[in-house]
Amino acid sequence: MAVNEGGTMFIRAVNCEGEYKDKWFISTLIKEVMVEVGVANVVQIITDNAPVCKAAGLLVEQTYPHVFWTPCVVHTLNLALKNICAAKNNEANGITYEECHWITEIAASALMIRNFIMNHSMRLDMFNEFSKLKLLAVAETRFASVIVMLKRFKLIKQQLKMMVISKQWSCYLDDDVTKAINVKEKLLDDSWWDLIDYILDFTEPIYEMLRATDTDKHCLHLVYDMWDNMISKVKKAMYKHEKKNDYEKSSFWGVVHKVLEDRWSKSNTPLHCLAHSLNPR
Repeated sequence: MAVNEGGTMFIRAVNCEGEYKDKWFISTLIKEVMVEVGVANVVQIITDNAPVCKAAGLLVEQTYPHVFWTPCVVHTLNLALKNICAAKNNEANGITYEECHWITEIAASALMIRNFIMNHSMRLDMFNEFSKLKLLAVAETRFASVIVMLKRFKLIKQQLKMMVISKQWSCYLDDDVTKAINVKEKLLDDSWWDLIDYILDFTEPIYEMLRATDTDKHCLHLVYDMWDNMISKVKKAMYKHEKKNDYEKSSFWGVVHKVLEDRWSKSNTPLHCLAHSLNPR
């Protein structure tokens, strides 16, 4: 894909089946396209954040010093959400996991409920009687998949509650009694829904920025401000929930802030700074 002031243009697709996709292979493909459109016309190369793509981008920069490699902002934000909402339990990530594992548990229970309903035709028919909206089968590869799923749960909250207290639900308990009881308890647990609301509240600024940058519109000059505003809004939502003053410390905010700062530090480039400085106010 190539983008200029006139819009977006599809240039080519390459079948890489059977190829060893290392930095040399990827950088060669990029350089070929640059030559095709004219090297002098290229200012920026954008890829995802995969290490091999970063290495390929650096090779391109070495060959053409006037070209900047930049990781995709949308992919960067999605990785930040994954670090927060699906924190890995390992030694290097111990502090983050300790503060964020409850989000992973909420997401896992929502996924369990969704699968429990969708994987059984009778329960799915029952759900469809109570709700016109469908339960989304969100692929993990979709950006902000956890947030998208929880947003849908919030929209159909009352319908889910009505379903599990209905006579129809009781009739099908024998199908999987233990899991059906667990699903009912979760859906009728106000504290569980409160945690979903909290997750959606503090991740909304991240999700909004992801949506704003996941378009064909030019936004390079806005990224600096968008990132700063997003971090400020996330903190505000957390401190409001924790009922803290701005000068007080929050261990949860500290972890989330570090995740966001680390992702920004790895993705920002001098080109972002230049575009920001040239943006008229």
